Amino acid sequence: MVLDVQKLTMDFGGLRAVDHVDLHIQHGEIVALIGPNGAGKTTFFNCVTGMYKPTGGEIKAGRPEAEIQSIKGLKPHIITKHGLARTFQNIRLFPEMTVLENVMIGRDCRLKSGILGAIFRDPRTRAEEAQVVKDSMLILHKIGLTQWANEAAMNLPYGAQRRLEIARALATEPFLLLLDEPAAGMNPHETRQLVELIRRLRDEENLSIFLIEHDMSLVMNLSERIYVMDYGKLIASGKPEEVKKDPVVIKAYLGEDVSA
Repeated sequence: MVLDVQKLTMDFGGLRAVDHVDLHIQHGEIVALIGPNGAGKTTFFNCVTGMYKPTGGEIKAGRPEAEIQSIKGLKPHIITKHGLARTFQNIRLFPEMTVLENVMIGRDCRLKSGILGAIFRDPRTRAEEAQVVKDSMLILHKIGLTQWANEAAMNLPYGAQRRLEIARALATEPFLLLLDEPAAGMNPHETRQLVELIRRLRDEENLSIFLIEHDMSLVMNLSERIYVMDYGKLIASGKPEEVKKDPVVIKAYLGEDVSA
C-alpha cells in the first residue's frame, strides 16, 4: 500500500468539507476520485498534499519498498520530497520561463547542493546542475515535449501545457502522482493522448496514479478502482463496472449517465 487515509475530516468553520473519509491505494494502481461539484474532492487532495491541515483522521504514505508513515499536517514541500507529487485543476506553470526551466524547478527537492554551492559554484555543484538539465530533457522526451524545450511555457498549446505540469511533477521523482482534473479543457484527441500517457507513465515509471476527473469516459476507461464523494462523504467505491451501476452514485449525479 502506498497511501492509506483513515477517517479524514476537514472543517472550515461550521462547514464540514470532508467527513470521515477512508481511502487507500495499492502500488501500481490507477484510482479515481469522482463526485459532483462541491463534493470535497479537491479539498481531499489538498489535505493529502499538505495544502490544508486536516481537522481529523490520519494520512499515511510511503514508497512500495518502504514502510508507510504519517504525513498528516506536513508542509507541501516536505510531502513532495516524501514522494507525492500533484498537478492542479488550474494550470500553475511559470509562463515566462521555458519549458525546460519549468521541469528543472521540479528537480529542486532532489538537489544536494546548498547555498554555499550555489555561491561558490564548486565542481560538485556544476556537475549536479548539468545532471539536472540532462534529467529534465529526458522527462520532456518521455512526455513528448522535447521540441518545445526552449519555448516559453505560455506559448504551448493548451494540451501541451497540461502535459508540462505532469512533466514537472515527474521531476520530483514521485511514487504517487496526484492529478486534479488533468483532462479539463482538453479536446477528445488530447484526452485520448492523455489516457495513453497516464497508462504509460504508470507502467514505465513504476508509479501509482490518483486522479480527480469529471470526464466519466476517461474515468471508466482508465481507472481500476473508483471512489465517489458527495457532500464531503464517501458514498461508494469499487471497480468501474460496479460504480457506474450503483443507484446511490446515479442519484448523486442527478440522473446523469455516469458511463457516458
